[in-house]
Amino acid sequence: MTVHPNPAMAAGPHPLTQLSADEFTEARDIIVKQYGTSQSLYFRQINLEEPSKECLIPYLEAEHAGSLTADTPRPARQAHVEYDIIKADRHELVRAVVDLGAAKVVSSDTASPNSYPYFTTDEFAQFFDHCMASETFKEAMTEFALPDGFELSIDPWPYGPSDKDDDPRLMQGLVFAHDARKNHPDTNHYGYPVPIIPVMDWVTKKVIRVDRLATGGSDDGLHPVPRSDKPKKLFENSKPAEWIPELLEQPMRSDLKPLNVVQPEGASFAVQDDGLVEWQKWRFRLGFTPREGAVLHDVCYQNRPVFYRLSFSELTVPYGDPRPPFHRKQAFDFGDGGVGRMANNLTLGCDCLGAIHYVDSLLSGPDGSPTPAKSVVCLHEQDGGILWKHTNFRTNNAVVARARELVVQFVCTLANYEYIFAFKLDLAGGVTLETRATGMVSIVAIDEGKASDYGSVVAPGILAQNHQHIFAARVDPAIDSYRGSRVVVEESHGVGKNPETNPYGNLYEVRRQVVDRPTHVDAEPRLNRTVKLENPNKKNAISGKNLAYKLVAPATQMMLADEESIHCQRAQFARHNAWVTGYRDGEFWVAGEFTNQSRKEAGGVGDMVRRGDWFTEEGKPSGANGSNGTNGHGGHGQKSSPVVWPVYGFTHNPRVEDWPVMPMEMYQIHLRPTDFFEANPALDVPSKKNESSVLVPCCGTNRVANGNGSASA
Repeated sequence: MTVHPNPAMAAGPHPLTQLSADEFTEARDIIVKQYGTSQSLYFRQINLEEPSKECLIPYLEAEHAGSLTADTPRPARQAHVEYDIIKADRHELVRAVVDLGAAKVVSSDTASPNSYPYFTTDEFAQFFDHCMASETFKEAMTEFALPDGFELSIDPWPYGPSDKDDDPRLMQGLVFAHDARKNHPDTNHYGYPVPIIPVMDWVTKKVIRVDRLATGGSDDGLHPVPRSDKPKKLFENSKPAEWIPELLEQPMRSDLKPLNVVQPEGASFAVQDDGLVEWQKWRFRLGFTPREGAVLHDVCYQNRPVFYRLSFSELTVPYGDPRPPFHRKQAFDFGDGGVGRMANNLTLGCDCLGAIHYVDSLLSGPDGSPTPAKSVVCLHEQDGGILWKHTNFRTNNAVVARARELVVQFVCTLANYEYIFAFKLDLAGGVTLETRATGMVSIVAIDEGKASDYGSVVAPGILAQNHQHIFAARVDPAIDSYRGSRVVVEESHGVGKNPETNPYGNLYEVRRQVVDRPTHVDAEPRLNRTVKLENPNKKNAISGKNLAYKLVAPATQMMLADEESIHCQRAQFARHNAWVTGYRDGEFWVAGEFTNQSRKEAGGVGDMVRRGDWFTEEGKPSGANGSNGTNGHGGHGQKSSPVVWPVYGFTHNPRVEDWPVMPMEMYQIHLRPTDFFEANPALDVPSKKNESSVLVPCCGTNRVANGNGSASA
């Protein structure tokens, strides 16, 4: 365990505070100094190296006990740095940890040659120019004739699964045209698909081939028709598909009255410069990583720990069109690019309403310089409807409390799609992880008059392909203690009639199974199968049950691709609704660290299950050795604390209403206290009437409010 016990270090930032610009630069300079001026480096990522649990837990316990002093051991202040060593025939990816206090590199390793890193925004931006300069691409475009005034745009995409193990690092592009005659930078760049895909070797920056795409219906086979000697005219009967208000043909609605979110006394939350957020009885540390976006650390209610860390981990989007090369159309939006790198700069009054606090972050430029990422997270409160209510029918007296949520939100744009991620904390001790999908569906060309089983025709010549969005979150519990939680699966089963114990047949029983080893858990609504996160050592004084939070997640469809398909092999996590694995420091990726061009999931939850950890002595494999600490280190068969990975998603069979911009689809995971408190924790929420709310005439009547709040003619 590396700590800095001296008073000078004790006065430094909190161990979970994000790197400052000075620390960011210092970490970069320490790496550069190792190589001097003779070696070319390309920096991908610089961010806080989170302390190990072994090191951080004693510090958090002292912090919450109010016993921190200058002599309290503190985790070393460290930075995680990822960079390429640029060589003539390859790029070597290095992952290093820099101790900022000691001003030195304390660990460094080079990824294996075919473990390809994510793409940065800088690399995505370069792709268009490389394609347009390519003679191979120019020749491929001679197959088509664009209307006058149309210009090309190309969406860079991860290559998807490699065709063979020794493929170089590749990028592919989806090609479109847009109507430049409108002289508007936001004219729809997805309205006119061109049926080719250029493929580029990222080391040489050369387009190595251009794949032609089939444009027929599902009865026309899997392969494109032979190329004609005469250029094919494109978009002859296509229609504009604009989404920018000033380019729409129909006028905007004029009868939508303002609905203002007003907090005249300001917000009820407070955000400190070191990332500490306090709201009502909640407190947590807000972090931000290039891959995950916003992360919640040390989530506590009334100073009682509830979750050590909450985050979104991965999103895979496999497409269901079997025609080559669409079999490569499978993105891992966290692992292939990073939702933190693609985070929007949020706008007041649009992305967030009310009294808003924005949080900035830092991302790495190619030279390792700190690049400001402004307003990438917003915090605000919102009304959530009725929290609780009861009317005494004897007196007709009603008491009602309004629900309110603290929302921690970030939005990322990944080419055509937008994803909105939010953590919502409520007044009754619950936490919701929310995902919304919107933006533009990914479309391809289809011959006019054709239909397809591979998707839906949403406009003439435009096919929106069937696909899935499968998300995974990561829940590291700390149920009223940082030192060990357990996972229990509960089911509710009906019981047969029995003249002695169940004479009328209405009995059902709750069956419990402690999860003692890593495994997966599939949803079963008919049994109300529920995953509970419990403190095995503390019981509720009223019920006698273990203090717990339960996971309430939608029973959504999992991966539809064949189990032996490469889509399924590289996204094993997407086969089950939840996973329980043993904790390891730095192990945040449900599909493994390297998803770009992967052919199978390596280091993901499948491997985490197979390594044979155990959580209880009952689950200990025969002959296994291991320690019982919380440090998260060790070899095969280690005793560990459990981490839960909920998996959920939606199968998107597009509809015409999804074009040109898709109304949002929302899914939520709820973490609700279960025998964690000794009564409803929201009894003390004020039931004061909101005097700003008013009755208005509507429905064609002249009814107005009278003095007692009822309506009269």
